[in-house]
Amino acid sequence: MEEPAEILRCERVELRRWRVDDLDALERMIRESLEHLVPWMPWASDPPDRQQLADFLARNQEQWQTGEAYAYAITSDGAMVGSCGLYRRVGAGGLDIGYWLHPHWTGRGLATAAAAALVRQGFRLPGVDRVEIRHDAANPASAAVARRLGFVEVGRAPVSAGPIAPAEVGIEVVCRMTADRWKAGTAVRTRRAG
Repeated sequence: MEEPAEILRCERVELRRWRVDDLDALERMIRESLEHLVPWMPWASDPPDRQQLADFLARNQEQWQTGEAYAYAITSDGAMVGSCGLYRRVGAGGLDIGYWLHPHWTGRGLATAAAAALVRQGFRLPGVDRVEIRHDAANPASAAVARRLGFVEVGRAPVSAGPIAPAEVGIEVVCRMTADRWKAGTAVRTRRAG
């Protein structure tokens, strides 16, 4: 199985494959971000302890090897600023991307740059014909990332378990980018930039 690159660069961010020795930095970043994450990330309401974070980093290594998921630390100007990844949880030919940032680094376009790097890498993997961003209908930041990258909303549906984080309304929005659409958009952006 072909794997993605361990380091991805896009504009002002560098995505680096999570390593088991990232434990201290990850723990600090989550601790500093909890208030920002609790409304949207169900796991943040009961934050992971040090052992759970170590297990998370070890699991990332296993998932990378099996091709189930490819998780990255988001860095900018040498600082760890968030987490993101490509996940095989939307059926054959598809990848789902997820991301979050430390609150100090929001509002700078870094989530969009990280998502763009993930999409570009995702379409380089064999058999991938679509990438999705799934978010709760009440999450304007995730909706904005999908919109800025040209994703198309393809569906909305109630989540069977209802809202699972405090700010959610329990309606999942599915936004999709196809390989053909991404290539066409990239060509347009390249012509405009040149």
